Amino acid sequence: MQLQKNISLKPYNTFGIDVPAEYLLPVDDTDLLAQISEDASLPQRRHVLGGGSNILLTKPVEGLVLQNRLKGISVDREDKEHVWVKVSSGEIWHSFVLHAIENHWAGIENLALIPGTVGAAPMQNIGAYGVEARETIDSVAGWHWEEKEFVTYSSAACRFGYRDSIFKHELRDKLFISSVTFRLNKKPNYNTSYGAIEQELQKMGVQELSIKAIADAVISIRSSKLPDPKQIGNAGSFFKNPTITIEHFELLQTNYPHIPSYPVSETMVKIPAGWLIEQCGWKGYRRDDTGVHEKQALVLVNYGKATGAEIWNLSGEILRSVMERFGIELEREVQVW
Repeated sequence: MQLQKNISLKPYNTFGIDVPAEYLLPVDDTDLLAQISEDASLPQRRHVLGGGSNILLTKPVEGLVLQNRLKGISVDREDKEHVWVKVSSGEIWHSFVLHAIENHWAGIENLALIPGTVGAAPMQNIGAYGVEARETIDSVAGWHWEEKEFVTYSSAACRFGYRDSIFKHELRDKLFISSVTFRLNKKPNYNTSYGAIEQELQKMGVQELSIKAIADAVISIRSSKLPDPKQIGNAGSFFKNPTITIEHFELLQTNYPHIPSYPVSETMVKIPAGWLIEQCGWKGYRRDDTGVHEKQALVLVNYGKATGAEIWNLSGEILRSVMERFGIELEREVQVW
């Protein structure tokens, strides 16, 4: 074991927050998980760190931080229409998307350039441009700390919701996700209707649609709207898009006739959180080294030396302003440590 003590987590979170971990242990072999379970000298409080792209560190992290470095991609099985691909949870998500495209496996091309590791895909049920990870996830395997064995959960057992899953609730801190098996398509079912994908494809001069073309369009759109964490600290979208009743939406329309929305059901609609935040005047806001991105109001940023507590406090101010103006309660998407 390469156990390290009192190590700064600044290089391991995309916000670039400088807080120490009491202990840091890289995990590059699943056999190590059983050893950790049996080692009474190690802290029993455990935290799993993947790409660090969806966390906000607000204080020193007590206990053991397990840095997920599990690697490997293999074909589990296939039939005429699908291929089941088992991916280790420490693989970089975008690298897996590119790998799938190279092998002509369709289904996740709309999720290109989402930061983080594969292990975060089921936990967050990551999604973008009309596609969610749950549409392709067949099963999730992981080491259960209490049962001290590997357990596999079917897609149904994962209880996926909007940016949500069982791994954020009943199984929070109880499971180290070791691998995810995806069922991908051999024949593409293109999804270009969401967002600006069709416009971007036209701008790119694409004559023949392909999963690579869609991924390239998504990469171009995301790159133009979202800041690169290597250039400015951020964790992508900080807030979830809220869902409200039709009645509430129609009431808001009287004062905001151009309010954007997406139907969820016959009684509910989804409102872009970025639009709500922008209407409250937060887009481009900056206070010392904490702020809201100038191009995307959903993204909170660290301009250099912001603390996690400062970013958390700013998010609270944004929540209150949206509630006061629109009567809508936003929910933070980012996990807080």
